[in-house]
Amino acid sequence: MNWIIPGTTLEGLRSNADRTDGLFQSMFLAGGLSLSQVSSITGLETYTVQNWVKRGFLAPPQNKRYNMEQVCRIIIINMLKGALPLEQICSLLSYINGSLTDESDDIIDDAVLYFKFVSLAARARHIGGTTEWGEALEEVMANYTEPYPGARKKVTQVLRIMLTAWIAARLKDQADGMIADLE
Repeated sequence: MNWIIPGTTLEGLRSNADRTDGLFQSMFLAGGLSLSQVSSITGLETYTVQNWVKRGFLAPPQNKRYNMEQVCRIIIINMLKGALPLEQICSLLSYINGSLTDESDDIIDDAVLYFKFVSLAARARHIGGTTEWGEALEEVMANYTEPYPGARKKVTQVLRIMLTAWIAARLKDQADGMIADLE
């Protein structure tokens, strides 16, 4: 079944969600992406991305090119902003990665976090309730290597929050559409 890959404008197969990283890696074969390419992939205005860089939500691009980690950070913020304020999103990302402009203190790379989330989101339609999310989270986190004890628990908590916020944003969009149909 086709779906829009979370936080992007890209269409893919839900059954291929575990291979989203390969799709992204192919986009970066020639190096980083330009601001207009990032805008096209995310559906965000260029000034929004530039504002997020200025506000310290991510490191500035190198030679006007965004690397995969930066693009994945932008996508994560984009997909969560429908349910969470930007400050909470940044707090959430700082919880697992410390300073948002310094990748040296990260317990999980933003790209790895995003691809794990995409795998989790693809499974979400088969997850009846939050009690069943544990199994799905375990599957997604199976190959994660902790840089220190307790890191797995932190990343799992963040993924659970991300999934909850993503589903909430989708439900809000559905409710907005239903209200628009009333008029």
